Amino acid sequence: MTAEGARPPAVLRDATPDDLAAIMTLEHRLFPGDAWSPAMMAAELAAPHTRYLVAEAAGDVVGYAGLSVLPGSPQADIQTIGVDAPYRRLGVGTALLTALLDEAERRGATEVLLEVRADNPSAQALYARHGFTAIAVRPRYYQPDDVDAIVMRREGPA
Repeated sequence: MTAEGARPPAVLRDATPDDLAAIMTLEHRLFPGDAWSPAMMAAELAAPHTRYLVAEAAGDVVGYAGLSVLPGSPQADIQTIGVDAPYRRLGVGTALLTALLDEAERRGATEVLLEVRADNPSAQALYARHGFTAIAVRPRYYQPDDVDAIVMRREGPA
């Protein structure tokens, strides 16, 4: 720690297969009821149509995020964003989201979609601050918790 209660700054970089274990540790901590399997995450990291980033601080992965854009598609999907609790409200989520929006624009997407848990107002507020609006609800999407997903969309360039 750099000062009493302060956290070292997080730096973004592309995720690699070597990050899988650290990502999965966070995935299970952040999303215990509906965490992705290691095989699913490994496939996402390796897919040519995705870009995954990690936020690293003091040598530890403290956040991660992923974007999917199929070649030639005007639509991008934010697959996931997760930030470890001690690094929330320090700009890590904003940095990850901004980097994904920049990547979506670089790949030619004119629309970005995502699903967010209805019981996560902090994430909903982050997305709203970046131009996302709610367009639909997927009832009981997050299982086994029976939590609705709010589908959000952002149109236009990042």
